[in-house]
Amino acid sequence: MSQHDHLLIASVSGLRGLVGRGLDPIVAARFAAAYAAGLEPGGSVVLGHDARISHPVFRHAVTASLLASGFDVLDVGPIATPTLGRYVRTSGSVGGIQISASHNPKEYNGLKFFQPDGAVLSPELGKAMLERFQSDTARWASLDVLGRHIPVADADEDHIAAVCALVDTDRIAARGFRVLLDGCHGGGGPTLEKLLRKLGCEVLSIGTKPDGVYDHTPEPNVGNLQSVSRLMAGSGTFDIGFVLDPDADRLALLDGAGTFIGEEYTLVIAAAQRLKHGGPAGPLVANLSTSAMIDAVAAAAGRTVERSPVGEFHVVNALRMNNGIFGGEGNGGVIDPRVGWVRDSLLGAALVLDALAESNELKLQDLIRPWPALVMVKDKIDLPAGGTGAANAALNAVAEELGHMFPGAKIDRRDGLHARLDDRTWIHLRASNTEPIVRILLEATDDRTADELRLTGKKLVMQAIERA
Repeated sequence: MSQHDHLLIASVSGLRGLVGRGLDPIVAARFAAAYAAGLEPGGSVVLGHDARISHPVFRHAVTASLLASGFDVLDVGPIATPTLGRYVRTSGSVGGIQISASHNPKEYNGLKFFQPDGAVLSPELGKAMLERFQSDTARWASLDVLGRHIPVADADEDHIAAVCALVDTDRIAARGFRVLLDGCHGGGGPTLEKLLRKLGCEVLSIGTKPDGVYDHTPEPNVGNLQSVSRLMAGSGTFDIGFVLDPDADRLALLDGAGTFIGEEYTLVIAAAQRLKHGGPAGPLVANLSTSAMIDAVAAAAGRTVERSPVGEFHVVNALRMNNGIFGGEGNGGVIDPRVGWVRDSLLGAALVLDALAESNELKLQDLIRPWPALVMVKDKIDLPAGGTGAANAALNAVAEELGHMFPGAKIDRRDGLHARLDDRTWIHLRASNTEPIVRILLEATDDRTADELRLTGKKLVMQAIERA
């Protein structure tokens, strides 16, 4: 039995774990009750899921806790996380829960929680919820004020309309783009398909049945999308490919030949298109692990970039605090305050198509050519059980060593350890909030420099953990 055979991560970000080996319906019901105990009494809570095979187990458990806590449950069924976030706000609900493990493999599931404005919980609210869970605190309702279960159909229509309002739908439709859509059998595939058809695209859909029966490992990276790439290459009839993760807050891009363009370019292309049409003064916002290409995009438009710790809430908070015009993370997630406060694959896809249509270019590569060609590397170090605390402590020693090795580096300790060596070279080491690993993310101008930096960072972290 491996160290990961029994896993439950309960944190200020929510709940995630292996189904039946750490995560079970009792744990989910307790966590939902702890969340409900912090909400304004009465009203409704939106409940959705990303269509994993295990979702009925947790949907019923969470529904029972919410009803027993006195809240009506607006059950929107399989749905994209950004759509659920927007619906929380537009429905006037006091909160929302998405049953999802995002890009994790099928063995996982989890709960993601929302504030009334449609944003995910702040660390402060998450900490209070976690403390209630740990103390088994609930606020059960009496018989006369139990909640009602209310199924909701077409909760995505308003989201589709909001996205369409931000692009030139006629211009996109005139191009008649031929699109391959891989919905990863999650909650957002059907909605993105509806949007693409509304934009006049010819769509070949795979994995848009929301049943959780994945055709490939869910995380939309180059290694997992080989079958999709081969399908596009063999056809030779597509202009672009869009690939979602199960809860559709991330969007990866493939060109017409099936070549993986990547997740980092989703934010780059979308942000460039947003800035092309001006708007109010304000910076872009991206997390510390996002490519330096976003700095080039901002500079070309006379804007700046505010960096935040990794995590959707931190990007949203920086957008609010700095009056940001647009933001996101390099994992394929974009955020536009005009639509909502959640990473949004629908918005990303629409902006990419809008950019292609406006430029009158036929190939996706033409949209990325203006930006610096950088090499990004992502690696990880598995931690022993309970090793996250030791990993965080070890990063203190690594910061000091990196400071000696690169005297001019700008060190940022807001989220693990981030060291910017120059404008286009950086390394970010951080303990994951959702898996027992230390993530290693870095960027450089060439493969050799990137690999040397990866090996240096990995060696320093492993040595520090062994000493801790």
